[in-house]
Amino acid sequence: MALIISLPIGTPPQTQQMVLDTGSQLSWIQCNRKLPPKPPLSSFDPSLSSSFSVLPCNHPLCKPRIPDFTLPTSCDQNRLCHYSYFYADGTLAEGNLVREKITLSNSQSTPPLILGCTRDTRATEGILGMNRGRLSFASQTKISKFSYCVPVRQIPAKNTQAGTFYLGENPNSGGFQYVDLLTFSQSQRMPNFDPAAYTVGMEGIRIGGKMLNIPRSVFRPDPSGAGQTMIDSGTEYTFLVDEAYVKVRDEVLRLAGPTKYKKGFVYEGSLDLCFDGDVVEIGRLIGDLVLEFDKGVEIVVKKERVLTDVGGGVGCLSIGRSDLLGIASNIIGNFHQQNLWVEFDVVNRRVGFGPADCRTLV
Repeated sequence: MALIISLPIGTPPQTQQMVLDTGSQLSWIQCNRKLPPKPPLSSFDPSLSSSFSVLPCNHPLCKPRIPDFTLPTSCDQNRLCHYSYFYADGTLAEGNLVREKITLSNSQSTPPLILGCTRDTRATEGILGMNRGRLSFASQTKISKFSYCVPVRQIPAKNTQAGTFYLGENPNSGGFQYVDLLTFSQSQRMPNFDPAAYTVGMEGIRIGGKMLNIPRSVFRPDPSGAGQTMIDSGTEYTFLVDEAYVKVRDEVLRLAGPTKYKKGFVYEGSLDLCFDGDVVEIGRLIGDLVLEFDKGVEIVVKKERVLTDVGGGVGCLSIGRSDLLGIASNIIGNFHQQNLWVEFDVVNRRVGFGPADCRTLV
């Protein structure tokens, strides 16, 4: 499940579908894709845009004095700035860095922004990078805040559900509860730490009303940077480091009972606690799941959505083990952001949550 936004890019605008991703920095679009696209997806054609320009090799971004490990750049044979970007799920996006406008309304468009013009990727949509890095869409456009509402996914997914995305003020924000972003000094930024992520302080996890015995330190970065907790719209499920995950797994197994447990089954290499049977029925045995943050802020996952229906009469716990992704962080994914306003207040360095029925907002 991805949060997809259609944005008009270039002059005149060509509509491109992009995944809203608060976990990554560089925004990129598909350029001159060789394979015929499936409607409504279409590749961007730079030759049709008067506002398109490429970044040459001698651009400061391409040869920074201090190499930017979050965005590796190099010179290609055409003396253009080339980048390659790997995502946690193994997707590779590579191409050239370019400048291009994005049209937000009839009266508003951005100045030319630095984007990736990707020619080699197996992804079907582009990415709208919204983290706190200097090249993200949020940073380049200097927006103070943005928010979205993720609609509850329908099973089976017969059609696409529409949510809502705000750039700037959200008229509903009076009812939001806010948790401050955690900040760390440069000396604390270790190999496993992502300094551009929206890192929050998680306090604990309750299942069926019971607080699990997980030390608070498990949700904070250790000296290597492992263990940070981030809010990520670009990751589907929630992932926990081992020390937290085993406690969640043990409690869910205890409540659901061993009889329906599907031993040895792993869904898409990421969810390894699965059951045969009706997800709502098993969810009732487990109870509500509550993610607790600083200042008493909570995300309540109703028992009906503690498991996700993966088809074939199988339901899996919507929380996975970070190790399976090859990362050492706690990630709150978009599955656990359904029917919530989630606001990223960039200026005041905080994230807000507010209950909503996202389907009625459109």
